[in-house]
Order: sequence, then C-alpha cells, then structure tokens
Amino acid sequence: MMDTLEDLNRKLSGAKDIKSVVRAMKAMAASNITQYEQAVTSLGDYYHTVILGIKAYLMAEKIQKVVAQPTNRQDRDQAVCIIVFGSDLGLVGQFNDQIFGYVQNALQDIDGRKEIWVIGERIQSLLADVGLNITKSYTVPGSIDAVTPLIQQLLIDIEESRTDGNIKQFFVFHNQPKTSSGYETVEQRLLPLDEKWMQDLISITWPTNKLPEIIGNPADTLTALINAYLFVSVFKACTESLAAENASRLGAMQRAEKSIGDMLESLGKKFQSLRQSMIDEELFDVVSGFEALKKEH
Repeated sequence: MMDTLEDLNRKLSGAKDIKSVVRAMKAMAASNITQYEQAVTSLGDYYHTVILGIKAYLMAEKIQKVVAQPTNRQDRDQAVCIIVFGSDLGLVGQFNDQIFGYVQNALQDIDGRKEIWVIGERIQSLLADVGLNITKSYTVPGSIDAVTPLIQQLLIDIEESRTDGNIKQFFVFHNQPKTSSGYETVEQRLLPLDEKWMQDLISITWPTNKLPEIIGNPADTLTALINAYLFVSVFKACTESLAAENASRLGAMQRAEKSIGDMLESLGKKFQSLRQSMIDEELFDVVSGFEALKKEH
C-alpha cells in the first residue's frame, strides 16, 4: 500500500521528534563523560599518593615480602567474590554484552565457589540467565555525587564478608575507556594483597633521596592507607565504568542520529516526489479540461 502525503508527513514529524530526543541524550552522554573522566584524572593523583604512602610504610618497616598464610582444604572451598560493574539503562550498544562475555571466560580460570555482586540491572539479568549465583545487587550511580555512597556500602559489605570468614578473595570487573576511543573490559584482584601486589609496590621508585618515617602507630597508619587504597581502587573502577557506559551511549546515539538523518532524507524525497506527482496530476487535469473546452467551442 502506497503512503499518502498525510502518512509521510506523520512519519517525518515522528522522526524529527525522535531526532530531538537522540540529540538531547547525546548531549547528556557527552556531558557525563566529561565529569566522570575528570573524576578519574583526579583519582590518579590521589591513588599515586596513597601508593607512595604504603611504599613509605614498607620502607620504614623494612618489609620486603608478604608472609603467605598456609592454605588448607577449608580455605580452598571458601567463596570468591566477583564484583561486576554494568548499567541500569539501555541504549549503550554492546556495553553489557562485552563485560558479560569477559566475565564468563574469566570465571573459568578462578577457583572456588563464586558469589557475584552486580552493579546494574542489565548485567545482572545477563549473568543470572546463565545460572550464576547473584548474591548482592546495587543500583548504578546516576551522578558523580552518588558514587561515594555506593563505594562506601560496597566496602562495608566487603569488610563484613571478610570478618565473617565467608569470602577471602575479591575481584573487580568493569569496562574502562580506551585512550583513543571506545572501551575495554579489565579486571583487578582487589583482595587479598598478595606477593605480586607487593612486588609492584617495591618496583616503584621513591621520588626523593630522603627515607620516609612513620609518625604515630605503624599499624594504624597501615590500616588507614589500605582503607584508602581499597576506596580509591573501587571508586576508580566505578567512575571508569560510568565513563565507558556514557561513551558507549554517545556512540549509539551518534549512530542513531545518522540513521534518523538518512531516514528523514529518504522520507523527505518521497514526500516531495509524491507532492510533485499530485501537483503534476492536478495540472494535467486542468490542461485536459482546458483542451476539452477549446474543442467544444
């Protein structure tokens, strides 16, 4: 059935409305990317300061390695916590699918009984559909101000799980923006702080020739530094995930805007062509009528 001028005009109006919404979402995504990327940049300096503080403690206490605790069968049977950052909202392209596939593959290399903590309804649905054990879920922060309360709750839950003895290992999975464009999925072993973590710290060069000293109780100092390290690590994962989510949404909106633009162009051509055809028919009828009148006279 061929479209009428009214049909085409209605389609054009609807496409223009959708394009306005897409433009607004694109602008919002671009604005969000900026604030989250700024937060990540600011965290970089703070993270470096915390790491230097921990290194200062190790140097002052002359600690060169982590003392490994003996592992028994009961320890090996303990749960491993997998923290996954996803999204609550759609229109993010392959954002959730990509991290879902990455987590599925990574879990094969992690021993132990898995407990999954998810941030985001979309990624929760994907992980639950394949039978993974979702034990905690959180809402994705809607702004940079909402990130800190989420991280504080996560750290409280982590500490409670460690204190109860249920979970000893914690891994964090999230998407992070690439330097050029797009994003990639990364993982971090958050706890326990193992030998590799120690060696990475030792390899960092101390910025001055003066050796650091600890003021106050060394144990309290280390506890404060480790807490800061955990906070900034999870905060960084969250803000990088949010930046990547908005980058993915921006890309999806750009593609949608182009598709709608192509649709508007196509509908516009059809509208003009049909309108011209109707005008031509009316002119033909007028000319035919005029010719008929001439013949009669």
